[in-house]
Amino acid sequence: MPIVSKYSAETQQQLLEDVLAALANAPADLALMTLGNAVSNVIDQHYSSAQAAQIAEQFGKVLLQSMQKRA
Repeated sequence: MPIVSKYSAETQQQLLEDVLAALANAPADLALMTLGNAVSNVIDQHYSSAQAAQIAEQFGKVLLQSMQKRA
């Protein structure tokens, strides 16, 4: 069953393009460190301490699944 988002594909795509534009000239390791810090910041700001580890774990699983689909 596909996941249904409350955000449109266009909204998601525009945000992705904005983020990628900001990182376009950064070395890959710096871009990944920055994205990791951004993810940590979003989790810290929007989830309780009790939920943070679970959200981070789920995020990691989804990232790995996404990478496996591309392989």
